[in-house]
Amino acid sequence: MDEPSVLDYLKAKLMPWRGPAPEIPNPQPDRATFADTDSPPPMSAVAQADILAQSGAGAAAQERSTPAVQALSIPWLTLLSFTLAFLAQASLEPGPDRSWTLGAALYLISTIGIVAASWRGEWVPAALPEMQIRKDPLTLNLYGFLAALLVSVLAYYLFGGNRFTTLNVILWLLSVLLIAWAFWLPDPQAIPWWQKLRTAITQREWKLTITWSTVVAVAAAALILFFRLYRLDQVPPEMFSDHAEKLLDVWDVLHGETSIFFIRNTGREALQMYMTAGIIQLFNTGYSHLSLKIGTALAGLLTLPFIYLLGKEMGSRRIGLLAAVLAGVAYWPNVISRVGLRFPLYPLFVAPTLYFLLRGIRRSNRNDFIISGVFLGIGLHGYTPIRILPVVIVIAIGIFLLHRQSKSVRRQTMVFLGILALVSLVIFLPLLRYAVENPEGFAFRSFSRLGAVERPLPGPAAQIFIKNLWEALTMFAWDNGDIWVVSVTHRPAMDVVTGALFFAGVILLIVRYVRSRHWLDLFILLSVPLLMLPSILSLAYPGENPALNRLSGALVPMFLIAAIALDGLMTALSSRLGGTLGPKVAWGFGMVGILLASVQNYGLVFDEYQRMFVMSSWNTSEMGEVINQFADTVGTPDTAWVLAYPHWVDTRLVGMNAGFPLKDYAIWPEQLADTAADPRAKLFLVKPEDSEGLNALQMLYPQGVLNEYNSRVDFHNFLMYFVPPQQ
Repeated sequence: MDEPSVLDYLKAKLMPWRGPAPEIPNPQPDRATFADTDSPPPMSAVAQADILAQSGAGAAAQERSTPAVQALSIPWLTLLSFTLAFLAQASLEPGPDRSWTLGAALYLISTIGIVAASWRGEWVPAALPEMQIRKDPLTLNLYGFLAALLVSVLAYYLFGGNRFTTLNVILWLLSVLLIAWAFWLPDPQAIPWWQKLRTAITQREWKLTITWSTVVAVAAAALILFFRLYRLDQVPPEMFSDHAEKLLDVWDVLHGETSIFFIRNTGREALQMYMTAGIIQLFNTGYSHLSLKIGTALAGLLTLPFIYLLGKEMGSRRIGLLAAVLAGVAYWPNVISRVGLRFPLYPLFVAPTLYFLLRGIRRSNRNDFIISGVFLGIGLHGYTPIRILPVVIVIAIGIFLLHRQSKSVRRQTMVFLGILALVSLVIFLPLLRYAVENPEGFAFRSFSRLGAVERPLPGPAAQIFIKNLWEALTMFAWDNGDIWVVSVTHRPAMDVVTGALFFAGVILLIVRYVRSRHWLDLFILLSVPLLMLPSILSLAYPGENPALNRLSGALVPMFLIAAIALDGLMTALSSRLGGTLGPKVAWGFGMVGILLASVQNYGLVFDEYQRMFVMSSWNTSEMGEVINQFADTVGTPDTAWVLAYPHWVDTRLVGMNAGFPLKDYAIWPEQLADTAADPRAKLFLVKPEDSEGLNALQMLYPQGVLNEYNSRVDFHNFLMYFVPPQQ
């Protein structure tokens, strides 16, 4: 007897009166065949026939429907819920009549609508990728491991004295390569990268395919580059004392003092110092604000591809693209990347560490855990708040192990976590040696905020923590703090569109977690407050919370959650409207949302933030320019001074802006007499309010000429007292 075909099965499904459907053999594919891929196994013939039958029945039903019914197929509840969230966030924007009451009420009504829309399947997040359960052989390259252990111990010993040397760096890098080699699991089917490169170079024909996806990606990249690099040298315009500390550290690096941990200003990790030193050598930008900005702007840009990849892990490429664009144009990530300090190094290493961790869990792949450990280890040399990330990783694994998705891989996941920790520890070795030798110096910055190291806590610790937690969690919609260096003070941390989407995304993920209990939804939600802890735990200085720099790691999951909501809304429009109209309307809606966000963020960065920064910082660049011109004409760099005055300019920055990085131009009134013996022309810059200092100058140099410098900034004028050379 002939075996029934798929066509026979399909006919029976579409015409049940002819009898039951014949049985078709359904051979199960070997699970191992698909273990190394991101694609689900192919469907059986029966499953394909079922889908064809259902689609045929659906098509017949659709033909019987009337155009009027099709026209009403609009996701009204989704659109209404988002509109309410948008209006709620708009009502929380700063203004004379600002009140949280209306916004809270609208958000509450919106929550009810979002829950209803999600529960009925109208507004739902994209489906998470399927887990790929693969049994790891738990093998170990014993020789590589022992060699890594030996070299690591030797490198650790040589890192004493807080110095990088040629020898200890070589041994350190070798130990990293050895530990990765010891645990790396080769894929016998993978084509080596050098063969791929050789094939690409030697092929005779090159094909370039441009699709709409390519056009969208290029447009998104252009938009992001504009926001992140436009007027980089001007926004923000001035340095402050932290910049002076960094540039002095960079000077030390370029003059042979290769520290592991830089002790100026309560201590700093080394990554930015060496990165800036390389930029100065490569671009010849000098010891300047721009040199610092180039490195931090690049760090901010490099974060975005990993946010895109995280979006793919959360459901689709479109989520990744939307997340990268929303974060790319947003004012919060932009200003922390522009200011020129270490702030963007926190999200830079949070994003890839979490991406490879989540991908490794989904694919049961130890190699991903190794790469995650590499990024974690490097990140620990970046910006102090990232020290919370190992805790976040452990909690992520704990959440995974408590859910059913981990049922058959719990033991090997714990082994993978151990591998990740070991790899990151080897990369952390230089700082570990410094921490052992100088525990107080290594921990002072963190504990000065957490405990009573510098000052007693201003209240009960638990009460301060709860208040800080609430202020951090609500800062996206209400108040992002009063630190003018990294924010437009006392406004929401997100624009109106992104803030509304983030709120909706949180509700959508909560609903999906309640229904499906997927560990990833819970972790992404909890990762937000966890990554905010460096700011929340500022118990001794609660006025410093929220600090957009210390909780910047949280921007990675926050913009991801906003993108999940926008993607779900676009899917609702596309699927409900259907045909060719649905996708066009969906993408049009998304583009309008991004356009509105871009317009508001442009104003926040290039108008409001710039204006606030100019008014709050001192114009050391103008003072440096005056001294530079004096030194190039009638005077010298050594016969110019800034008369010291409390709470005025950092005189080290005046020297750096004048082109003399090591010159501190401060002089105190009691030191003025020491300048009289020098016959050369002299220049003194004086604060207009310093009448005592000006009187001392006029008594010492009655022949001097006084002028006022009219600053570009109101209330930032300063006096120039010029003393002609003695004959």
